[in-house]
Amino acid sequence: MPKKVKENKKVIQKPFDFTLCITIFLLLALGIVMVLSASAPSALSTYGNSYYYVIRQVGFAAGGLVLMFIISRIDYKVYKRFYKIAYLISIVALASVIFPGIGKEVNGARRWIDLGFGTFQPSEIAKIGLIVFYAGYLTENKDKLKNFWGGCIKPLLFLGPPILILFFLQDHLSASVVIVAIVSIMMLMSGVRIRHFGSIGAVVGAAAVARNVGTCYFYRKR
Repeated sequence: MPKKVKENKKVIQKPFDFTLCITIFLLLALGIVMVLSASAPSALSTYGNSYYYVIRQVGFAAGGLVLMFIISRIDYKVYKRFYKIAYLISIVALASVIFPGIGKEVNGARRWIDLGFGTFQPSEIAKIGLIVFYAGYLTENKDKLKNFWGGCIKPLLFLGPPILILFFLQDHLSASVVIVAIVSIMMLMSGVRIRHFGSIGAVVGAAAVARNVGTCYFYRKR
C-alpha cells in the first residue's frame, strides 16, 4: 500500500512592520508627556506626587503593549467568526452603565463602569468591538457594497444603537464622533460609493441645520 505523505504546512510569518510600531510608540510617548503636562499640578496638590497620574498611565501603557503583542500573534481570520458577537458585546457594554451598582457617574456624565478597584469607559470596548464587527460584516457582504441600501443604509443602521446610547445615555459626544469617523473610513475603504455617503451626509446636515434654526426661532418667540 502506498504510504500517505503528510505535507507540512509552514506558517508564513509576515515581516515586522517597523513603521507601524514606531508610530504606535511615538503616539504613546506623546500621550504620556501630555498626561504629565496636564496632571502634574493636580497630582501634586492631591497626592503630593507630581508623577502620580503619569506613573499609572505608564503602567496602563505597558499592559496595552503586552496585549498588543499577544493579539498580533492571533490570525485575524479568527476574529471574523465572532464579529456578530462582538457587536452584541459592544451594545451590552455601552448599555450597562444605566444599571445601579455597575454604572458610575463622574462630573455629571454616566459613562463609566465601576469595577471596585478602578473604573473604565465601556466605549473603549465598543470601539474595538465595532471595528471587528464592521470588518467582518463588510467582507461578508462585499458584493452588496455598491448598492445604496446594502452598502450604505444597512451598515449605518447597525451604527444607530451604539451612537444613540453614547449620545443620549452617556452624554459622550467625543466617543460618538470617533466611532462614526472610524466606521465611515472603514466603509469607504471597503468600497462603499462616496456619492452614497455624500447624500446621507447632506440629509443629516440639513436636519441638523433645521433643528438649530427651529430651536433659535422657538427661543426668540419666548
